[in-house]
Amino acid sequence: MSAKLEERSIVVPGDLIYEGRIRTGDNTYRDRENVYATKVGLVNYSKDRVSVIALEGGYAPLVGDLVIGTVTDLELGQWLVDIDGPTDAVLTVSEATDKPFRTSLDMTQILDVGDLVVAKIFDLDRNRTPLLSILGRELGRVNEGFVIRITPSKIPRLIGKKGSMINMILKETRCNVTIGQNGRILINGRSRGDEELVERVIRMVEDEAHTSGLTNRIQEYLKSIKEEKK
Repeated sequence: MSAKLEERSIVVPGDLIYEGRIRTGDNTYRDRENVYATKVGLVNYSKDRVSVIALEGGYAPLVGDLVIGTVTDLELGQWLVDIDGPTDAVLTVSEATDKPFRTSLDMTQILDVGDLVVAKIFDLDRNRTPLLSILGRELGRVNEGFVIRITPSKIPRLIGKKGSMINMILKETRCNVTIGQNGRILINGRSRGDEELVERVIRMVEDEAHTSGLTNRIQEYLKSIKEEKK
């Protein structure tokens, strides 16, 4: 049993990444005793599993995901929300207010077309349509800050191992950052300049996600910005 490549090597579909028995993770498949990549990405070897971190690709909704979306339409008792998935997600009145829907309710007083929301996917229906809830802490309509988009597959790199990357960014910039698994990121800082700095850093992470030592480079960059402001 052996790994065929170095950790975080770039692979393409069909590349042999492991020989022998091991659990297969995301973006891999087994053919007899060999494991191959199914997407362009970075190979990741753990103690008992091999996977590929995709460098490109759309968002595939999963139960439990935190997402940031835009209300696109109102229907009887529910809103349709664009979360950059294969279909719009559904948010019902009961999952927005914790109360049953009444025909006398003016739904636009709660959410209207064009509103941004932070929500959780609590289920997928039989058609794989994401079902949302905004009942919870730090969920609901977005009233401050602005949203940027990055490739959804780069989100794990932005978060970092045990939150190392994003926690460092938060500490160094003192901005609030909400990361949607769908690739949308809400930035809210004390000033527009602070928010733009966070956006620049996030773009650096997106562009250099495949490189090693990225967290340290980002930290040094932020420290240099602080020194220039003194």
